Amino acid sequence: MIVDVNVHLGRWPFRYLRYDDPARLVRKLRSSGVAQAWAGNFDALLHVDLDAVNANTAAWCRRWGQGLLVPFGTVNPTLPDWQTTLRRCVERYRMPGLRLYPGYHGYRLDHEAVAELFRLAQQQRLIVQIAVRLEDPRTQHPLLRVPDVSLAPLQGLMKAFPKVPVVLLAALRSVAARELETMMDWGPLYVELSMLEGVAGVQRLVERVPVERVLFGSHTPLFVIESALLKLMESELTGPQRDTITHLAARKLLPPKKRDRSEEPAR
Repeated sequence: MIVDVNVHLGRWPFRYLRYDDPARLVRKLRSSGVAQAWAGNFDALLHVDLDAVNANTAAWCRRWGQGLLVPFGTVNPTLPDWQTTLRRCVERYRMPGLRLYPGYHGYRLDHEAVAELFRLAQQQRLIVQIAVRLEDPRTQHPLLRVPDVSLAPLQGLMKAFPKVPVVLLAALRSVAARELETMMDWGPLYVELSMLEGVAGVQRLVERVPVERVLFGSHTPLFVIESALLKLMESELTGPQRDTITHLAARKLLPPKKRDRSEEPAR
């Protein structure tokens, strides 16, 4: 059983991807052993109307997810009335968490509105995912260079709001294991595997970081899921360690399922 905490729906803005169709994506995930996938939406990167993006994310997960896709909404705390967007994610779409893209939305984690976002996330018991990077800087479009998100301000946020679980997405090219070892003291901080490189990378990571803070993430469809699966296969892990990474830790993070009351049509 696998819980994949890092997949995307929608179209990557810069090129076609093999599994950017929701139905094909779901089939691929199921055939790879994924029982649940936390899904963001590539449209959230550049669209200003995030309410519409979130509505589509929820609708696509219902229409094609077949119980596999769990929608995560996106808010941009620098936009007007972003609090209403967050409230709709919770009340209308029953989303268990938010996926933030500070690099693409042009704010730092020490922006004053981010503290308010964390306050609301703690109040609503939301998971907060932060996309530290989405692609290698060497392959980025020359007119859209997006730096990795600086995580230094995260320490203060997690100390101020200690009940907010934070999942770093695609962070393991930006943050070394020795840094993560210190960062784990900040609070309930988690990382996923999609950007991890090196022989026996997972094995070496769990020697420095508590295994219950390491989650399975594939970054599908931008990456191929086989890459993440091979990371587990080529590392020497015990059965309990493998189970914790592939699904147990993520299952503990996700709150009891709430019924999606939205009647928004898929677009």
